[in-house]
Amino acid sequence: MNAKGRPSLKAMLSEPDPVLMHAVYDGFTIKMVERYGYRAAFLSGAALSESRLGLPDVGLMGVEETLAACRHLTACSNVALLADGDTGNGNAVNVFHLVRAFENAGAAGVMIEDQEWPKRCGHMAGKRVIDADEMVQKVRAAVAGRRNPEFVVKARTDAFATHGLADTVSRLKRYAEAGADLLLADAIASEDDIRAIVKAVAVPLCVNMGFGLRQRGTTPLMSVSRMKGLGVKAVMYGRMMSASALQGLKNTLEAFDRTRHDDKVTERSDLMFSFDELNDLMNLKSVRDLEKQFTSPAH
Repeated sequence: MNAKGRPSLKAMLSEPDPVLMHAVYDGFTIKMVERYGYRAAFLSGAALSESRLGLPDVGLMGVEETLAACRHLTACSNVALLADGDTGNGNAVNVFHLVRAFENAGAAGVMIEDQEWPKRCGHMAGKRVIDADEMVQKVRAAVAGRRNPEFVVKARTDAFATHGLADTVSRLKRYAEAGADLLLADAIASEDDIRAIVKAVAVPLCVNMGFGLRQRGTTPLMSVSRMKGLGVKAVMYGRMMSASALQGLKNTLEAFDRTRHDDKVTERSDLMFSFDELNDLMNLKSVRDLEKQFTSPAH
């Protein structure tokens, strides 16, 4: 725990079970994952770009949007938040300062990736990676930039799609030697790939399981217990929250459209939160208690 009672992400990585991190992007998503007992989450640049800007994850959003979201979400929860630093906002010197900015915003760690800018979602076609030497310098700068030794530096490579498994393993080993606390090889293709990477690197490995409950065309769906058996120490679900929110919106709008011309409204409490549930999630009671304490007439 840190001084504010927030759990240490770095300490979680030493626990027997993998750290599970859903990708959050607003007050609703971080409060829901916290309610369901998750101690860590991933602040997704993809979900922020899509939900805030209505634009795909192809490098169109600036770092200030991510920093602002980080400040808001750490202020309203005690979840250890790993932030998406994309490619580091420039060169290694920029990475040094970016780490400090995310520390100041309350993040428990930051992920830096080795794509060229403008980057794109790791599961899209057309990715290109920078030279491994340049990424090593970025990782070294990130480690040097942190003030809190508990702050997690996560290094991601997207080289699997462009250079194959051998280069992916080589890069991850070098990033670990540069000081990364956690590694990710995005869009790897099989359990055998995961097993080979875990065997080759001494630093904890994270796997991006995407939608979690729905297959996509890259990394196959795997259970948490299966990944634990492979030696995986962290799992991020980069698309589950945003994709399920969209499906919920779609279901409700379709139900409304089917009945909007009817004379009588058919209630569908199964499709949405009640007003009381929403206020409970937002902790309205704490505000009411403050109103009683500070705005009631003095006696």
